[in-house]
Amino acid sequence: MDPDSDHDVYLNLVCPHAAERKKDGNRMRKTLSYLAERALLVLISIVVLFPIAWMFLTAFKQPRDAYSLSLNFEPTLQNFVTVFSDPWNLGSMVMNSVIVATVTVAIAVPCAALAAYSFSRFRVKGRKFLFFLILSTQFIPAVVIVLPFFLMFRQLDMLDTRFALIIVNLAIVTPFVIWMIKGFIDAIPTDSEEAAMIDGASRLRVIKDIVMPMAAPGIMTSSIFCFILTWNEFLFALILSRRDAVTLPVGLVSFRTERGDLWELMSAAGVMITVPIFIMALFIQKHFTRGMTAGAVK
Repeated sequence: MDPDSDHDVYLNLVCPHAAERKKDGNRMRKTLSYLAERALLVLISIVVLFPIAWMFLTAFKQPRDAYSLSLNFEPTLQNFVTVFSDPWNLGSMVMNSVIVATVTVAIAVPCAALAAYSFSRFRVKGRKFLFFLILSTQFIPAVVIVLPFFLMFRQLDMLDTRFALIIVNLAIVTPFVIWMIKGFIDAIPTDSEEAAMIDGASRLRVIKDIVMPMAAPGIMTSSIFCFILTWNEFLFALILSRRDAVTLPVGLVSFRTERGDLWELMSAAGVMITVPIFIMALFIQKHFTRGMTAGAVK
Protein backbone atom coordinates (compact mmCIF):
# COMPACT_ATOMS: atom_id res chain seq x y z
CA MET A 1 0.00 0.00 0.00
CA ASP A 2 1.11 3.56 -0.70
CA PRO A 3 1.56 5.47 2.59
CA ASP A 4 0.70 8.76 0.87
CA SER A 5 -2.60 7.38 -0.47
CA ASP A 6 -3.48 5.97 2.94
CA HIS A 7 -2.73 9.36 4.45
CA ASP A 8 -4.97 11.07 1.88
CA VAL A 9 -7.84 8.64 2.63
CA TYR A 10 -7.42 9.32 6.33
CA LEU A 11 -7.51 13.07 5.75
CA ASN A 12 -10.64 12.78 3.62
CA LEU A 13 -12.43 10.79 6.33
CA VAL A 14 -11.20 12.55 9.45
CA CYS A 15 -10.34 16.06 8.34
CA PRO A 16 -11.78 16.95 4.91
CA HIS A 17 -10.69 20.58 5.25
CA ALA A 18 -7.07 19.54 5.67
CA ALA A 19 -7.28 17.37 2.54
CA GLU A 20 -8.72 20.29 0.61
CA ARG A 21 -5.93 22.55 1.84
CA LYS A 22 -3.37 19.96 0.72
CA LYS A 23 -4.89 19.85 -2.77
CA ASP A 24 -4.85 23.64 -2.90
CA GLY A 25 -1.20 23.60 -1.86
CA ASN A 26 -0.33 21.10 -4.59
CA ARG A 27 -2.14 23.19 -7.20
CA MET A 28 -0.35 26.29 -5.96
CA ARG A 29 3.05 24.60 -6.22
CA LYS A 30 2.30 23.40 -9.74
CA THR A 31 1.13 26.87 -10.74
CA LEU A 32 4.23 28.50 -9.28
CA SER A 33 6.47 25.94 -11.00
CA TYR A 34 4.69 26.58 -14.31
CA LEU A 35 5.02 30.35 -13.94
CA ALA A 36 8.70 30.06 -12.96
CA GLU A 37 9.44 27.94 -16.06
CA ARG A 38 7.63 30.39 -18.34
CA ALA A 39 9.39 33.36 -16.73
CA LEU A 40 12.76 31.67 -17.23
CA LEU A 41 11.94 30.95 -20.89
CA VAL A 42 10.86 34.56 -21.43
CA LEU A 43 14.08 35.81 -19.80
CA ILE A 44 16.26 33.55 -21.94
CA SER A 45 14.35 34.59 -25.07
CA ILE A 46 14.86 38.26 -24.26
CA VAL A 47 18.60 37.76 -23.67
CA VAL A 48 18.98 35.84 -26.94
CA LEU A 49 16.69 37.89 -29.18
CA PHE A 50 17.36 41.40 -27.89
CA PRO A 51 20.72 41.90 -29.71
CA ILE A 52 19.17 40.62 -32.96
CA ALA A 53 16.12 42.85 -32.58
CA TRP A 54 18.30 45.87 -31.78
CA MET A 55 20.45 45.19 -34.86
CA PHE A 56 17.33 45.15 -37.04
CA LEU A 57 16.15 48.42 -35.51
CA THR A 58 19.55 50.10 -35.95
CA ALA A 59 19.64 49.03 -39.61
CA PHE A 60 16.69 51.37 -40.25
CA LYS A 61 18.03 54.31 -38.22
CA GLN A 62 19.65 57.42 -39.56
CA PRO A 63 23.23 58.13 -38.43
CA ARG A 64 22.10 60.67 -35.84
CA ASP A 65 19.81 58.05 -34.24
CA ALA A 66 22.24 55.11 -34.33
CA TYR A 67 23.71 55.93 -30.91
CA SER A 68 20.35 56.71 -29.31
CA LEU A 69 18.49 54.21 -27.12
CA SER A 70 15.16 55.73 -28.04
CA LEU A 71 12.67 53.66 -30.02
CA ASN A 72 11.11 56.83 -31.43
CA PHE A 73 12.94 57.47 -34.70
CA GLU A 74 12.17 58.03 -38.35
CA PRO A 75 12.94 54.77 -40.23
CA THR A 76 14.92 54.88 -43.47
CA LEU A 77 16.10 52.43 -46.11
CA GLN A 78 19.07 54.59 -47.06
CA ASN A 79 21.49 52.38 -45.10
CA PHE A 80 20.77 49.43 -47.38
CA VAL A 81 21.26 51.61 -50.45
CA THR A 82 24.53 52.95 -49.04
CA VAL A 83 26.09 49.55 -48.27
CA PHE A 84 25.52 48.45 -51.88
CA SER A 85 27.14 51.62 -53.23
CA ASP A 86 30.77 52.76 -53.40
CA PRO A 87 33.00 52.40 -51.47
CA TRP A 88 31.33 49.52 -49.61
CA ASN A 89 30.07 47.45 -52.57
CA LEU A 90 28.29 44.87 -50.42
CA GLY A 91 26.84 43.24 -53.52
CA SER A 92 30.15 41.62 -54.48
CA MET A 93 30.54 40.32 -50.92
CA VAL A 94 27.05 38.81 -51.05
CA MET A 95 27.92 37.11 -54.32
CA ASN A 96 31.18 35.76 -52.87
CA SER A 97 29.42 34.36 -49.80
CA VAL A 98 26.65 32.75 -51.87
CA ILE A 99 29.08 31.12 -54.31
CA VAL A 100 31.49 29.88 -51.62
CA ALA A 101 28.74 28.51 -49.36
CA THR A 102 26.74 26.91 -52.19
CA VAL A 103 29.70 25.24 -53.87
CA THR A 104 31.01 24.02 -50.51
CA VAL A 105 27.67 22.40 -49.69
CA ALA A 106 27.34 20.94 -53.20
CA ILE A 107 30.73 19.22 -52.89
CA ALA A 108 30.89 18.40 -49.17
CA VAL A 109 27.46 16.81 -48.66
CA PRO A 110 27.57 14.15 -51.45
CA CYS A 111 31.18 13.22 -50.62
CA ALA A 112 30.41 13.13 -46.90
CA ALA A 113 27.29 11.01 -47.49
CA LEU A 114 29.29 8.36 -49.36
CA ALA A 115 32.01 8.41 -46.71
CA ALA A 116 29.42 8.17 -43.93
CA TYR A 117 27.79 5.18 -45.65
CA SER A 118 31.17 3.46 -45.89
CA PHE A 119 31.91 4.02 -42.21
CA SER A 120 28.42 2.83 -41.27
CA ARG A 121 28.16 -0.32 -43.39
CA PHE A 122 31.65 -1.64 -44.17
CA ARG A 123 33.53 -3.42 -41.39
CA VAL A 124 37.09 -2.84 -42.54
CA LYS A 125 40.18 -3.01 -40.37
CA GLY A 126 41.10 0.32 -38.78
CA ARG A 127 37.66 1.79 -39.52
CA LYS A 128 37.20 3.24 -36.02
CA PHE A 129 40.69 4.71 -35.95
CA LEU A 130 40.22 6.34 -39.36
CA PHE A 131 36.86 7.75 -38.28
CA PHE A 132 38.45 9.14 -35.11
CA LEU A 133 41.29 10.58 -37.19
CA ILE A 134 38.80 12.46 -39.36
CA LEU A 135 36.92 13.79 -36.34
CA SER A 136 40.15 14.80 -34.61
CA THR A 137 40.66 17.50 -37.24
CA GLN A 138 37.76 19.35 -35.60
CA PHE A 139 39.74 19.62 -32.36
CA ILE A 140 42.53 21.67 -33.97
CA PRO A 141 42.08 25.44 -33.43
CA ALA A 142 41.60 27.31 -36.70
CA VAL A 143 44.25 29.87 -35.77
CA VAL A 144 46.86 27.07 -35.73
CA ILE A 145 46.28 25.99 -39.34
CA VAL A 146 45.44 29.31 -40.97
CA LEU A 147 49.15 30.18 -41.49
CA PRO A 148 49.98 26.92 -43.37
CA PHE A 149 46.95 27.50 -45.59
CA PHE A 150 48.07 31.08 -46.20
CA LEU A 151 51.61 30.01 -47.16
CA MET A 152 50.33 27.21 -49.41
CA PHE A 153 47.90 29.42 -51.29
CA ARG A 154 50.50 32.17 -51.61
CA GLN A 155 52.89 29.70 -53.24
CA LEU A 156 50.13 28.54 -55.57
CA ASP A 157 49.11 32.14 -56.36
CA MET A 158 45.59 31.42 -55.07
CA LEU A 159 45.25 34.10 -52.41
CA ASP A 160 42.14 36.25 -52.63
CA THR A 161 40.23 33.68 -54.71
CA ARG A 162 36.91 31.97 -54.11
CA PHE A 163 38.50 28.65 -54.98
CA ALA A 164 40.88 28.94 -52.01
CA LEU A 165 38.00 29.71 -49.64
CA ILE A 166 36.02 26.73 -50.98
CA ILE A 167 38.96 24.38 -50.37
CA VAL A 168 39.44 25.67 -46.82
CA ASN A 169 35.74 25.44 -46.00
CA LEU A 170 35.63 21.89 -47.37
CA ALA A 171 38.44 20.97 -45.00
CA ILE A 172 36.48 22.52 -42.12
CA VAL A 173 32.94 21.22 -42.70
CA THR A 174 33.44 17.82 -44.36
CA PRO A 175 34.50 15.91 -41.20
CA PHE A 176 31.58 17.45 -39.31
CA VAL A 177 29.10 16.50 -42.04
CA ILE A 178 30.48 12.93 -42.21
CA TRP A 179 29.91 12.56 -38.47
CA MET A 180 26.36 13.91 -38.68
CA ILE A 181 25.22 11.84 -41.67
CA LYS A 182 26.78 8.65 -40.27
CA GLY A 183 24.51 8.94 -37.23
CA PHE A 184 21.45 9.03 -39.47
CA ILE A 185 22.60 6.13 -41.66
CA ASP A 186 23.36 4.03 -38.57
CA ALA A 187 19.69 4.38 -37.61
CA ILE A 188 18.48 2.94 -40.95
CA PRO A 189 17.79 -0.84 -40.88
CA THR A 190 19.82 -2.90 -43.33
CA ASP A 191 16.97 -5.28 -44.25
CA SER A 192 15.86 -3.27 -47.31
CA GLU A 193 19.42 -2.97 -48.59
CA GLU A 194 20.06 -6.70 -48.24
CA ALA A 195 16.80 -7.57 -49.98
CA ALA A 196 17.57 -5.22 -52.88
CA MET A 197 21.08 -6.65 -53.34
CA ILE A 198 19.69 -10.19 -53.28
CA ASP A 199 17.37 -9.13 -56.14
CA GLY A 200 20.42 -8.01 -58.11
CA ALA A 201 20.69 -4.29 -57.31
CA SER A 202 24.20 -2.87 -57.19
CA ARG A 203 25.61 -1.15 -54.13
CA LEU A 204 25.38 2.27 -55.79
CA ARG A 205 21.75 1.59 -56.78
CA VAL A 206 20.96 0.67 -53.17
CA ILE A 207 22.60 3.85 -51.91
CA LYS A 208 20.79 6.01 -54.47
CA ASP A 209 17.29 4.49 -54.28
CA ILE A 210 17.06 3.24 -50.69
CA VAL A 211 19.59 4.72 -48.28
CA MET A 212 19.70 8.33 -49.45
CA PRO A 213 15.88 8.80 -49.56
CA MET A 214 15.57 7.33 -46.07
CA ALA A 215 18.41 9.52 -44.82
CA ALA A 216 17.08 12.62 -46.60
CA PRO A 217 16.05 14.48 -43.38
CA GLY A 218 19.51 13.91 -41.95
CA ILE A 219 21.22 14.98 -45.15
CA MET A 220 19.04 18.10 -45.24
CA THR A 221 19.96 18.89 -41.64
CA SER A 222 23.65 18.37 -42.37
CA SER A 223 23.39 20.61 -45.43
CA ILE A 224 21.88 23.37 -43.29
CA PHE A 225 24.69 23.19 -40.78
CA CYS A 226 27.27 23.03 -43.56
CA PHE A 227 25.82 26.14 -45.22
CA ILE A 228 25.61 28.06 -41.92
CA LEU A 229 29.19 27.20 -40.94
CA THR A 230 30.48 28.29 -44.35
CA TRP A 231 28.28 31.39 -44.50
CA ASN A 232 29.48 32.60 -41.08
CA GLU A 233 33.16 31.63 -41.45
CA PHE A 234 35.34 34.64 -40.63
CA LEU A 235 38.96 33.87 -39.74
CA PHE A 236 40.05 32.08 -42.92
CA ALA A 237 38.15 34.53 -45.11
CA LEU A 238 39.84 37.42 -43.30
CA ILE A 239 43.36 36.02 -43.79
CA LEU A 240 42.98 34.57 -47.28
CA SER A 241 41.04 37.38 -48.97
CA ARG A 242 41.97 40.96 -49.72
CA ARG A 243 39.53 42.50 -52.22
CA ASP A 244 38.12 40.14 -54.84
CA ALA A 245 37.02 37.25 -52.57
CA VAL A 246 35.89 39.16 -49.48
CA THR A 247 32.79 37.59 -47.91
CA LEU A 248 30.03 39.21 -45.88
CA PRO A 249 31.40 38.51 -42.36
CA VAL A 250 34.74 40.04 -43.33
CA GLY A 251 32.96 42.94 -44.99
CA LEU A 252 31.59 44.02 -41.61
CA VAL A 253 35.11 45.02 -40.56
CA SER A 254 35.22 47.64 -43.32
CA PHE A 255 32.59 49.70 -41.50
CA ARG A 256 35.16 50.71 -38.90
CA THR A 257 36.37 54.06 -40.22
CA GLU A 258 38.23 57.12 -38.99
CA ARG A 259 34.99 58.58 -37.62
CA GLY A 260 34.32 55.43 -35.64
CA ASP A 261 32.09 52.43 -36.11
CA LEU A 262 29.28 53.06 -38.58
CA TRP A 263 26.70 51.14 -36.59
CA GLU A 264 23.80 51.89 -38.90
CA LEU A 265 25.69 50.52 -41.93
CA MET A 266 27.13 47.63 -39.95
CA SER A 267 23.63 46.69 -38.79
CA ALA A 268 22.30 46.85 -42.35
CA ALA A 269 25.07 44.50 -43.45
CA GLY A 270 24.33 42.27 -40.44
CA VAL A 271 20.72 42.03 -41.57
CA MET A 272 21.95 40.90 -44.99
CA ILE A 273 23.92 38.12 -43.26
CA THR A 274 21.15 36.89 -40.95
CA VAL A 275 18.08 37.16 -43.20
CA PRO A 276 19.09 34.33 -45.62
CA ILE A 277 19.61 31.99 -42.66
CA PHE A 278 16.19 32.89 -41.24
CA ILE A 279 14.49 32.40 -44.61
CA MET A 280 16.22 29.06 -45.13
CA ALA A 281 15.20 27.87 -41.66
CA LEU A 282 11.61 28.97 -42.36
CA PHE A 283 11.30 26.91 -45.53
CA ILE A 284 13.04 23.76 -44.29
CA GLN A 285 11.92 23.77 -40.68
CA LYS A 286 9.98 20.52 -41.17
CA HIS A 287 12.99 18.69 -42.60
CA PHE A 288 15.24 20.20 -39.94
CA THR A 289 13.02 18.95 -37.09
CA ARG A 290 12.60 15.51 -38.65
CA GLY A 291 16.33 15.25 -39.19
CA MET A 292 17.23 16.19 -35.64
CA THR A 293 14.63 13.75 -34.28
CA ALA A 294 15.74 10.92 -36.53
CA GLY A 295 19.38 11.45 -35.63
CA ALA A 296 18.58 11.31 -31.93
CA VAL A 297 16.87 7.89 -32.20
CA LYS A 298 19.20 5.01 -32.83
